[in-house]
Amino acid sequence: MFEMKPFEEKMKKSIAVLEEDFGTIRVGRASAKVLDKITVDYYGSPTGIEGVATVKATDAKTLLITPWEANMCKEIEKAILASDLGITPTNDGKSIRLSFPSLTEERRKELTKKTAKMGEDCKVAIRNIRREANDAAKLLKKNSEITEDDLKSAEKTIQDVTDKLIKEVDSAVARKDKEIMEI
Repeated sequence: MFEMKPFEEKMKKSIAVLEEDFGTIRVGRASAKVLDKITVDYYGSPTGIEGVATVKATDAKTLLITPWEANMCKEIEKAILASDLGITPTNDGKSIRLSFPSLTEERRKELTKKTAKMGEDCKVAIRNIRREANDAAKLLKKNSEITEDDLKSAEKTIQDVTDKLIKEVDSAVARKDKEIMEI
């Protein structure tokens, strides 16, 4: 009997990764999520900023990063400058401030292109999982574990799940684009 569940879970993980990646896109409002992919060298091991400092939004446009150890200010500042965040940190020796400027129309359009590409990459991943599922179903048919009718039914189920999840990707991209274009 063909089991769709593991393939569907893989597809949903692809969408979860997409949503996580969307969180790192800066949209003009201060959010600690934009720092998620940035790591600092903490005694020889790469550690996320949240692992060495307290991060909080002081207002809609400013993040305050307060390291637990004062000597980490330089490391955090270096990591932020090296990232593709596009914001210059202000370091006062005790804490770091990130001021998020309002996005220009041009930058907003660039970001929507980036979200579209991320969405397309996610769809490709889902389609690759669909191919794996179809191959698994065909292998079961080849080994005479399922009938021709079961194979057709499995292929229809696989396609239905794929279509549903690709629509989810499209709506996630549309939501993020709306958020980016919001002034």
